[in-house]
Amino acid sequence: MGLKKEKFKVVINSPNKLIWDGVATSVSSKNSAGPFDILSEHANFITMIQNEPITVRTLSKEQTFTYKNAVLSVYKGIVTIYTEI
Repeated sequence: MGLKKEKFKVVINSPNKLIWDGVATSVSSKNSAGPFDILSEHANFITMIQNEPITVRTLSKEQTFTYKNAVLSVYKGIVTIYTEI
């Protein structure tokens, strides 16, 4: 019996366009307190990310995004990343 990977919605927005919208199994990055990972059913959370990679993992691939300034929010199981702020 295989492990079931839980999934959740991730949206990455800039002021001018939608950058990425999909379903992920995890999101990882680093803030001023250190590295962190977001998995399914993560508690509500908000943080500023500055010049650090944000890695979004799906069932089939891994994508990394880096922005000078970004706000990452987890609210009701949805991860929203606001870039270029």
